[in-house]
Amino acid sequence: MSYVLHHIGLSCNDPIAIEEFYTKHFGFTRGRVYAPGPDQVVMIQAGGVYLELFKSTEELPVPKVQGAGQDYSGFRHFAFLVDDLDAKLAEMGDEAVITLGPTDMSMFIEGMRVAWIADPEGNIIELNDGYVDEANPPKLGDPIPAGTPGGKPHPAC
Repeated sequence: MSYVLHHIGLSCNDPIAIEEFYTKHFGFTRGRVYAPGPDQVVMIQAGGVYLELFKSTEELPVPKVQGAGQDYSGFRHFAFLVDDLDAKLAEMGDEAVITLGPTDMSMFIEGMRVAWIADPEGNIIELNDGYVDEANPPKLGDPIPAGTPGGKPHPAC
């Protein structure tokens, strides 16, 4: 059996504002609306991955994080691949609330640049220009020798 990431559920103070943001900047479109009305749940999709938007029913118990996302267990950020980071940030204008970067990540992948932004409710999104898979990544459980590209410590991102 194979598995495909289908959707990420987001609780939102203003689901309409979140839907408008992802529609405008990342090409999401509505796929389904469960129980239309004030408590509706909307599925928006782009490239076969959906965001499921719920209306929040409780207050956030801790402040939203900045940078590349939280360092404690749980959702850190999700990422979009972009062809030109600077052009995407310029296109988004004032709605590109940068929390970290742009950062040159060439120490890991030649030419890769990344910026992290916040959506209207502070969820962290990575914009990644230049990611490519490693030709022969170490297998799960294999030790990663220090001094190799895969053995470098990851920056605070």
